[in-house]
Order: sequence, then C-alpha cells, then structure tokens
Amino acid sequence: MSWAASALLWLGVLALLVGAVWAAYRRPPRVMLDRSVPPNGFQGARLPLRVHVTLRSVLPVRYVLEDPPPRSVVADQAVTFAGAAVGQGEFMHETAVLLNRRGEYDWPDATLHWADPFGLFWRSVRLPVRTHLTVFPGSHGLILPDLLRPLLSEGTPTRRMGLDDPISLRGAREYQPGDPPGRVHWRLSARTGTLTVRELERMAASSVTVYVDTTHGSDVYVDSAARLASSLLRTAAEAGLPVSAASNAGITPSGTAADAQHAALAHLGGLTPRDEPPVIPPTRGGGNLIILTHRPTPDLIRQAMLARATASRVSIVAIPEGFYLEPGENPRRQHVGLPDSIRELERQASALAGTGVLVFILRGNQSVLQLGAA
Repeated sequence: MSWAASALLWLGVLALLVGAVWAAYRRPPRVMLDRSVPPNGFQGARLPLRVHVTLRSVLPVRYVLEDPPPRSVVADQAVTFAGAAVGQGEFMHETAVLLNRRGEYDWPDATLHWADPFGLFWRSVRLPVRTHLTVFPGSHGLILPDLLRPLLSEGTPTRRMGLDDPISLRGAREYQPGDPPGRVHWRLSARTGTLTVRELERMAASSVTVYVDTTHGSDVYVDSAARLASSLLRTAAEAGLPVSAASNAGITPSGTAADAQHAALAHLGGLTPRDEPPVIPPTRGGGNLIILTHRPTPDLIRQAMLARATASRVSIVAIPEGFYLEPGENPRRQHVGLPDSIRELERQASALAGTGVLVFILRGNQSVLQLGAA
C-alpha cells in the first residue's frame, strides 16, 4: 500500500471517529437545576441564594453550567459549575445576592454548555427555571409625620395617630405656630399668662393610600418618591392601619394583611416615569390620601380636591428639584428657586387647607423628618 493510500485510510478512520463523537454528543446530558431564593426583598437588602444541580450522562462529558442573576441583582459569587462527569453527579452552590434596584424581575434561564471529553464540539442549551423576584423600594426611618395623623375616627383612643377626639382631653401645652385657634384654652392662658392649647386624644385611623405622580419627573425623582411612599406605608402598616399604593397604573387593594402590604410595595417597585396626565384613582372612603408629586399641576390639585369628597383628609407632598434629605444625609446647596408650579401651590396652601387638603413642600436642603414629628 502506498504512503498516500495509507494516509487516506487513516484520514478516513479519523473522520469516522470524529463523526461518531459529533453524533454521540449531539444530545445534552440530563440536568435538573433547583434555584432557591426568597421571592421578594427591599432594595439594598441581601437575600440568600442556593442552586442545586443534578447531572446525568451515560458518556463522559465536559460541561459548563452558568446561572447569572437578572440585571441590578448582583451575586456575591458567580453561579457557575464546570468540570467533567460521567454517570450522575450532584453539585451545590450557596451565596447571596444584593438587590440593587427596585422592580419586578424574571430570573433568566440557566445555560448549559457541554462537549465531548476532547472538547472538540461545544454545544449550548437553555435550562428553563422559573423564578420571579420582586424588589421593593428601599425605605428610611420616619418620625411619625403629621400627614399620617388626620385620619378618620374609628376604633379605640390612641396617642399616636388619628383624628382628635373632642370629648377626650389629654392635657394642655404651650401654643405652637399652626395650632388651630379653636384649640386655645383661654381660661388657662389667662391664668398662666402663656398662650396654651388643649391637647386631645386621637382615635385610631381607617386607612392610608399613597398616590405617586410619575408624570413630568425623572428616574431619580421616581426612585426618591417610591422610597418616601414605601416609608410612609411601612410606618402606617406598623401602626396596624390598612395601606394601599396608587399611581396612574391603578391602585392596590387596601388591607392590613401581609398580602396587601406586599402588593402595595410591589406596585411602588414597578413605578416608571410617564408622559400621560396624572389620574388619581378612586380611593377607600374615609381614609387618608397622600399625594407625592414633582409638579403639582392645576389638574392634579383639582383631582385632590375632588378626592376630598370621599377621603377624610388629602395631603399633597411636593418634591421639587433636589428632592429631600433622607435621615443621615447632609444638606445640599440649592442653586435654583422653586418652580412656578410649586410657588403657585404655596400661594394656594391656605385656601386648600380650608377644604381639608394639606400642603407639604420638601426641598433638597430639608429633611423628610420636617414633615412633622409626634
């Protein structure tokens, strides 16, 4: 046999071997992947993640399995399995993930890469694993703000929040700017020489709904408003009040159960800026409606006054440029004045208060705690 014929023979045998390897490893090994992570958490929190993989292969196989988290969710260690196996193997990976941004996330499928022991032919396949992760907005501490106080009288007396109970006198204190004139205790004031007001007990409240106006605002504003709304709702929920969240996308069911609180926080987590005009959905009758807005347009103010027909009290919290200081932040210098819409709201504040619509304005050099303290 000549050298050329021998070479062709060996090439043919090699081609048969390569073809056999290619055909033998066309189908992926059997892989079962179990991903375990809590279904929700607050922005900035860390959640434990556990990934359990079972791999079965009759033939020796090289593999690389990757399970990256969604964007804005960062794992402490990359979830990657790599090596060679034959028969059955089980692998476990435990780490933690950092929730960097609020929102709803569908965890993408894992990816399996496999090849023959020589690494000649690499192939890939998606491993469908259904995991949905809800990231609630972060929240910050609040000294019980005044806008949570004036709520529908209902239930037993409490010193924390609700409407004043005119027949239940707690005591008297020195007058402070903003106290209603009808609260002045004239006899005690004349006797002590100091202007004094009656301090009444408060009745338990009915519900709190926070509406976030996402129109005419940036992503930074929406994030800031979502955190403030989350803080208000969590404060109200800790006091045992039914809570709900609202936006142009709708309103969540009001309630005190964990499902209602999760629905409200998830609604806030999915907020995005919109170009459409603000629309305040109908809220629970007799409750407290808090409106967070970046630009209080005349139409929004009109809707707030209409909502007062059913709500016990409506509060407009305006958050102009620079937003507000969260607890622990240092004041920021303000380089520009208030927008015209905010100045107009300031001019209307007294008239709105007479109709039961309170106005609060926060700027970048003011702390959210200045909304009021108990």
